[in-house]
Amino acid sequence: MNTKFGFIGAGNMGGALARAAAKAMAPENITLADQMTEKAEALAAQLGCNTADTATVAKECGFIFLGVKPQVMGIMLQSVAPVLAARENDFVLVSMAAGVAISDIQEMAGGNYPVIRIMPNIPASVGGGTILFDYTENVSPEAVEVFRNALQHAGLVDPLPEKLIDAGSALSGCGPAFVSLFIEALADGAVACGLPRDKAVSYAIQTVAGTAKLLAETGMHPGALKDAVCSPGGTTIMGVNALEMGGFRGCTMDAVMSAYRRTLELGK
Repeated sequence: MNTKFGFIGAGNMGGALARAAAKAMAPENITLADQMTEKAEALAAQLGCNTADTATVAKECGFIFLGVKPQVMGIMLQSVAPVLAARENDFVLVSMAAGVAISDIQEMAGGNYPVIRIMPNIPASVGGGTILFDYTENVSPEAVEVFRNALQHAGLVDPLPEKLIDAGSALSGCGPAFVSLFIEALADGAVACGLPRDKAVSYAIQTVAGTAKLLAETGMHPGALKDAVCSPGGTTIMGVNALEMGGFRGCTMDAVMSAYRRTLELGK
């Protein structure tokens, strides 16, 4: 099968996935296309891959990553629909548009084409990402294997039924922003206590990263780890009390649910 990867859209997410793919396959088998030509050319120069226009990617690549915003997905797919219809060899459309269902991609593209729907997140650019995916029945097992192998350096590549992808994306896709706010707030609190800013940021990042690593490697429940750190009458439990008084957990849950509702709105 055609294992060339093409990215229509070389922005944050498209670029992150292209970087990951370039670590797993020959860069010359990757082509970037973007409305901002200079953006695609700059990334291509870094990775050693090719650039082309949208129509060329749609014509020549076996895996066509659709890295455009949901609001313009229809316009873009309509523009390449004649090119896709004229193809005689196999290809797979890979959509990363929030809230846009597989069936919508097929309808906009004008055919019952094989589609892999993915929801990646920005840490994929450094190998710490989460990529949720589902696919149509006409995506071959070989194509799924090529797809997963190519993105192995992006982080966790995990299958998830499409009906759950929007919920998963509200957590993993939006979560890096929520975690960044938490890290910044931790650092601000330490600065208020007299710690230098650079030290505060460094310690906050390491604390979050180390806690996540401990949970991942031990399988410990987050609540159990919290309890283990909270000594009776100690400093940590007083800090936890302050977070609870401020509605920390409720606000965090609301953030994920608000992101989920917005994802559904974008798909309409």
